[in-house]
Amino acid sequence: MEKNAKIYVAGHRGMVGSAIYRKLQKEGYSNLITRTSAELDLRNQQAVTDFFTAEQPQYVFLAAAKVGGIIANNTYRADFLYENLCIQNNVIHQAYKNGVKKLMFLGSSCIYPKLAPQPLKEEYLLTGLLEETNEPYAIAKIAGIKMADAYRAQYNCNFISVMPTNLYGYNDNYHPQNSHVLPALIRKFHEAKVNQQAEVNIWGSGTPMREFLFADDLADACYFLMQNYNETGFLNIGTGEDLTIKDLAILIKNIIGFEGELTFDSSKPDGTPRKLMDVSKLHALGWKHKVSLEEGIKLAYQDFLEKHS
Repeated sequence: MEKNAKIYVAGHRGMVGSAIYRKLQKEGYSNLITRTSAELDLRNQQAVTDFFTAEQPQYVFLAAAKVGGIIANNTYRADFLYENLCIQNNVIHQAYKNGVKKLMFLGSSCIYPKLAPQPLKEEYLLTGLLEETNEPYAIAKIAGIKMADAYRAQYNCNFISVMPTNLYGYNDNYHPQNSHVLPALIRKFHEAKVNQQAEVNIWGSGTPMREFLFADDLADACYFLMQNYNETGFLNIGTGEDLTIKDLAILIKNIIGFEGELTFDSSKPDGTPRKLMDVSKLHALGWKHKVSLEEGIKLAYQDFLEKHS
């Protein structure tokens, strides 16, 4: 990507998009285009058409999506399917229509079959049934990957897809109902500490294994791949390391300094038993994560304190 290239970061106010935006600025890119959702509704076909016609971006990072945790995904099933399909259909199609040089579509690790072998290799996509709670979101993301591939095959567009593992970091969502597990735990332990609670109760058994990547590491990987990867299919982005939800909770508890007890509510759903990415393809290309989980959680907690306490 040329330093003066016009680059559109869709979803620049979200955790992922803001990390990509910061990375591009740091690397000396100044011709960055952004729009808030109030300024440009990516679900609106005409609005997206008008935007691309007027702005003519050369590169696109598609990090805009309707996202949420297990409760939100399961509650707003129609919204998650419809809105995500609209966003990616509109942006990918207009990128083709307006001759975008390269587009990166960002998906999610929930696209893999619920009981796929671990660690998750890229070729396991569509080999089994999805996790029921977030199936609509996963279906939309799978459609996005296939759409990028279809435009590559039919129109020779350089559209690539990446699948990040669970993310956390600056500008995360700490909503009590709609957040993911790591930010939800940061908020829970912080409030428990402030309110001097005797215990913190955690959903599920604590046994599921999860992998977490700091969002600025993801942005670094996206930037690297935008320069070095031009293939069909998609690429996993993760650390290749995981831990149990119980161990994650203990780590966060210690970082925040909560001194009460930990309890687990096994009547609540656990979700997928394990979700670890096989990142051997990414490592072979020459990229590896830099921020350790403990270091990343400390940075995220600092950000939480500045914005939410």
